[in-house]
Amino acid sequence: MSRMTAYRTAALAAAAPLLVTVWAAAPAQAHGAPTDPVSRVYACSPEGGDRARSTACRAAVAANGAPFTAWDNLRIANVNGRDRQTVRDGELCSGGLPAYQGLDLARADWPSTHLTPGATLTVKYASTIPHTGTFKLFLTKQGYDPTQPLSWSDLPEKPFAEVTDPALTDGAYRLRATLPSDRTGRHVL
Repeated sequence: MSRMTAYRTAALAAAAPLLVTVWAAAPAQAHGAPTDPVSRVYACSPEGGDRARSTACRAAVAANGAPFTAWDNLRIANVNGRDRQTVRDGELCSGGLPAYQGLDLARADWPSTHLTPGATLTVKYASTIPHTGTFKLFLTKQGYDPTQPLSWSDLPEKPFAEVTDPALTDGAYRLRATLPSDRTGRHVL
């Protein structure tokens, strides 16, 4: 089994509550995606249900030129913690992979989940092929503008949580963390 480092994004919106849309770039050797809060790639896949018919998902599929049927394969092998050197600004959600380029669209209407700042968050990461390693959770900085391409400067240098070798139960990892308490509005996790 390979070591993996998974970075996922969730968008947050509202005044005090947060609204979370999960970004699905996985510069890692992982097979899967966050399903709760829902990642862009999973929401826009055929398994995404009503979310797949959202305006943002329809635009992402159109920009992609194909549906996101391989929602569990958004990954880059052998990054080994060099995500910021490997994935270019504006391509964080696709990992720079052409088959996922529609996920990089800068929009404020991606499917999202309401969250509360400072609350405990449990990310459910569906895995189709288990791997060991560390998940690092980042949340965009206060002031993030979802209508602009997502760049590394939108994310803090350090994750707000790290979970190493979580148990795979019923086909998913469950990552528990406390959300930063200083974020309001729409963000990416």
